[in-house]
This record gives sequence, C-alpha cells and structure tokens, in this order.
Amino acid sequence: MTGDTGSDKRELLRHTVATLAYRAEKVLRDAPASFGEMRLSPSSRAALEIVSHLGDLMDWGERMTRGEYQWEPRPAGEWAAACERFFRSVRALDDALAEARFDRYPPEMIFQGPIADALTHVGQLSIMRGVAGAAVRPESYAKAEIQAGRVGREQSSIRKEFDGDASRAKPRPPAPPPATDPVTEASEESFPASDPPANTPVAGTHIAPKQS
Repeated sequence: MTGDTGSDKRELLRHTVATLAYRAEKVLRDAPASFGEMRLSPSSRAALEIVSHLGDLMDWGERMTRGEYQWEPRPAGEWAAACERFFRSVRALDDALAEARFDRYPPEMIFQGPIADALTHVGQLSIMRGVAGAAVRPESYAKAEIQAGRVGREQSSIRKEFDGDASRAKPRPPAPPPATDPVTEASEESFPASDPPANTPVAGTHIAPKQS
C-alpha cells in the first residue's frame, strides 16, 4: 500500500502505538512489589501474565507488519524482565511500521488485532492497580504530550492529571435569586406615612357644586 492514504494510516498507527506505550508506562510504573502475582479471580490472568501477553501481542504485530502472520506466545518470566520485553517489542513494532508497505496485511488488520487487544489489557492492569490499593491517577489523555516514535519508558513529564472521578457530574452552583421588580414589589419607603399621595379626583369625575 503506497500513496498519501497509506502514509496517513501509517502515521495514525504509529501514534496509536505511542499512545499504548504512554498509557502502559503509567500503569507499570511504581506498581506494588507483589502486583505481578495479583489476579482478580482464580480463572483470570495474573498481572505478570498480562504483561507477558502484551509482549506476545507486540511481537505478533511486528510480524504482521513485516508480512508474516505467526503467533508465538512466550512463558511468563519475572516482572521486571516482562516489562522490559514489552517496551522492546513496542519499539520493534514501531520500527516496522515506520518502513512498512502493508503489502500483505493492511493497517486496519494490525490495529484491530494486536494493538486494540493490547489497549484492552492495559485497561485491565489499570483496574487491577485500583483493586490493589495503588490506583493510577486520572489524567486528561486527550491533552497528553504523545508523539509517534516515543514508545519507551521515557515519556513526557508534563501531564494533565487530576483527582476524583471524571465520570461523576460536578454539583451545579445554586441558582441566583430572582430579580426584584421595583414596580410590583415597592418598599414602604416609597410612600412614607407623613406624606401620603394626594387624593386628586380622576379626570372625568362629576363634582357637585357647593350649596349656598
């Protein structure tokens, strides 16, 4: 695949991979010492197994980008090694994307398979961090400084983080009191008792003459 369309899709894929690396770096950074052993249920993957699976997905994505459809999972090892392997594999995938022609497998296929799956698993790890009592601080990811090609642990230190839950609506301030109508709600000071309004006859009223 060549031309402007192929180039645009390549850059979007590379930006997506950089987004994956940015979010994964935040989730994997400063994880509790026993986090790798944590699993949410007996039948679910442990955190270490998820990180190892992330490395498998990146390797698969690189092979697809180079024209080879081959899935080769590796056994989960040790936490630090699994994290390092993941970032090496992300770098290898990004390098492959930078020079890919997508002759065999289109960008859409690479996105909907390994990349989308990896984003899902990073979300799983984020949830598990919260359950473990070491929640990842919320952030406005739309404003994050993410760049294609920056796919390692060295990410921007400028972050738009915040506290609280963005999905919960903030309470609205109380509505201001209604404005006072000076005509219908005149104060007593408008008509002081010492100076009452004159009782002037209304125009057109008949006034009887005085009797002599």
